[in-house]
Amino acid sequence: MYIYKNIITIESGKRSGKPCIRGMRITVEDILRYLAAEMTIDEILSDFPELTREDVLVALEFSAN
Repeated sequence: MYIYKNIITIESGKRSGKPCIRGMRITVEDILRYLAAEMTIDEILSDFPELTREDVLVALEFSAN
């Protein structure tokens, strides 16, 4: 079920119902932790090629709201 800008999803059986990116098992929290660990957006995208820059930016926007 998409809940935010057709990117953030929440499914009760996936990652304990945490907000995820486009139904993947990558959570908004994961992205925030990578950024807090001083990874750049480009490094995150390199490590997770299934993500897009928009995914990361929407995760930030979602967490700010």
